[in-house]
Amino acid sequence: MILSYKPGGETVKRRRVAVTISLPPEIAKDYEKIADREAKNKSQLFRDMFSLYQQKILEREFFDLQRYGAKMAREKGILSEKDVEKIVFEGR
Repeated sequence: MILSYKPGGETVKRRRVAVTISLPPEIAKDYEKIADREAKNKSQLFRDMFSLYQQKILEREFFDLQRYGAKMAREKGILSEKDVEKIVFEGR
């Protein structure tokens, strides 16, 4: 946990943490141009990019699980919606 100190010794949690990254000069220039074009500061641009990256990871995980489930279903002979319904309603 990162704490900041107010006058009088009171501590408060910081809402932001400074992060330093190094980029090749050409990427740094492009990064600045994109930030200017999007009318965002570099921190906001990074947050947006990071959020999109996280979303992409979640989508990839979802599709990986979907492929795994489809493979397992095929191995068990579940090939259609009717097969799924049969299994779901079989035990009721």
